[in-house]
Amino acid sequence: MKLYTHPGASSLSVHILLREIGRPFELEVVNVTAKRRSDGSDYRAVAPRGMVPLLELDDRGALTENMVIAQYVCDAAGRTDLMPQAGSPARYRVMEWQSFVAAELHKSFVPLNWSLTADVRPLFINRIRNRLDMVEQRLVGPFLTGATFTAADAYLFVIASWTRFYGIDLEDLPRLRGFLARVGTRPSVHAALAAEGAGMVTLDEITPAP
Repeated sequence: MKLYTHPGASSLSVHILLREIGRPFELEVVNVTAKRRSDGSDYRAVAPRGMVPLLELDDRGALTENMVIAQYVCDAAGRTDLMPQAGSPARYRVMEWQSFVAAELHKSFVPLNWSLTADVRPLFINRIRNRLDMVEQRLVGPFLTGATFTAADAYLFVIASWTRFYGIDLEDLPRLRGFLARVGTRPSVHAALAAEGAGMVTLDEITPAP
């Protein structure tokens, strides 16, 4: 397998899962903004959409979209801790959180990359904060679905970590801050960041909740 990623983008969550699984894979860090590969060639020749993550499979097929790749790599490795067994209620809970992070949180950050006026930007920040408040209220265990780290946690870690990049304060969200600190200690996270570069995700500013 070969994963194409951009430093600190949502593809980092798939990278973390691959490190959790421990199976060999190739990694290529691309500049998804410029659509350039590490050798300077056009990334769109490999990924027509020009987006990350992209996972090339051993049979020379490829998969795109964060949630789909996450389920594939966990299932292929038989890691029912990261992605519970198909048909089980636990799996649907993980998928429910994946969908929330993708549709309600991940996409809410997109406008912050636009040229926003000073009176408009707070509206988008408030939308993000409302979504994070929802996470805070339901984050009653160490991880989203309880005591076990799953693919949904890898995804939330990356997207919620973007708050530091965009200067969004989490001071009044102690459960979420504790979650970020907890996941940030995982060897898979450190290895992934070391391999691709921090980009929009850093660890040194994560402070455990009191």
